[in-house]
Parts: sequence; C-alpha cells; structure tokens
Amino acid sequence: MSDWEKRLNDAFRATGWSKAELGRRSGIQYDSLNKYLAGKVEHPRGDSFPRLAKSLGVSLSWLRDGIGPKKGGNGTTTAEGVESLTQLGARPTIPTTPDGAVLETVANPQAGKDYLIRFTCPEFTSLCPVTGQPDFAHLAIDYVPDQAIIESKSLKLFLNSYRNHGGFHEACTVEIAARLADATKPKWLRIGGYWYPRGGIPIDVFYQTGQPPKGLWIPDQGAPPYRGRG
Repeated sequence: MSDWEKRLNDAFRATGWSKAELGRRSGIQYDSLNKYLAGKVEHPRGDSFPRLAKSLGVSLSWLRDGIGPKKGGNGTTTAEGVESLTQLGARPTIPTTPDGAVLETVANPQAGKDYLIRFTCPEFTSLCPVTGQPDFAHLAIDYVPDQAIIESKSLKLFLNSYRNHGGFHEACTVEIAARLADATKPKWLRIGGYWYPRGGIPIDVFYQTGQPPKGLWIPDQGAPPYRGRG
C-alpha cells in the first residue's frame, strides 16, 4: 500500500461511513473506490483526488502528497482558497481526454452575493465522432457561484482536452456544462455553444441549469448565430 492510500484509509475510517456511502458522496464508482482503498492504484486519474478530498473533508495536498495539515477548509482549499491548486503556476500537459482533466476550484471570495462570472472560449475545437474531421465553436459560459469558483487554468486545460475528443456538438456542449456544474455547485449556470458550420449547416446548442437569481444582471453573450457573408 502506498502512502496516499494509507492516508485515504485513515480519513475513510474516521468518517465511520460504508464504502457505498463514500462512493455516493464522492461520485466515484464502487469498483474504483475498492481498488483505491486496497492499494491497487498507484495514482488515480482524472478528478478522483479532488472528489475524495472534498467528500472526506481533508486537504487535497495532504491526501495526495502528504503535504500540509490534514484538514483544509472544505476539503479542497484553505481560507485563502489556493492551497489545493496543482495546475496554476505549474506546467501540466494538456489531458488526452476530457475524463482525464481535473477541474479545480477555490473558495468564492464574495460568497453570499449574487454575481455573474463569464468565460469565453472563441477557439474551441473537437472532432466529429463519425468522420474525425475537426469542429470549431465559440463557447460562452455564464455562472453564478455559490461557495466555489472555477480556477481558470484548469478550465483552459479541460476545454483543450476536447481537441482530440470525438463528440457531437450537442454532447460536447452539455457535457462541459455538466462538468462545471458538478465541480462548482453553482446557483445557476448556462452555456452557449455557437458552432461554425460543417456540411452547410451551423448547429448552436444552449443549456442552463434552471432559473437565474432574481435581479441578476446578465449581459447578452454577444455571439450572434452564424449568418455567413450576408
């Protein structure tokens, strides 16, 4: 058993939960969780470390590397909200798949206030799952944070991981929204996927998690549907 798995078992025993309960709280499949606890995985892929740390209420850096105090705010950050970040200021490689990308969050510095955060990705690219040809889109992501905000470098790496990923416009757009909503638990989130035409037909995809907070200022996303030269 490696050191990180010893720390995982220590934190898990302290909760008094069953494996099924830890799986439910962390969103990690039961079979994968069994392998982690049994010491059969040297280094989990994807966002398993942040999920485990958050659900167990321990510091990400303590669980993964044995660095710093065991407790760490909400399990992923300190009061300043930066202790757990592993990608900002480093030189991580672009994940080969979206599933392998880790979305990191920090504490919302204006928790208790409703305000809008917007990310725009004007050069998003993925692949057609049938032909393998490249697809391009202008993505506009708006969300109202609750307790956490997304760290922008981890978002950039996550979006870049789609460059070799095969997925229809609809799947990519809604999957991105779902990952962001799962990572930050926002009060509200929407995404506009403005896709450039292939085969003569542009396909725009729009999704939101519900109704925005009352009185929120929501500027127009500023990306009109594709109209060609006319």
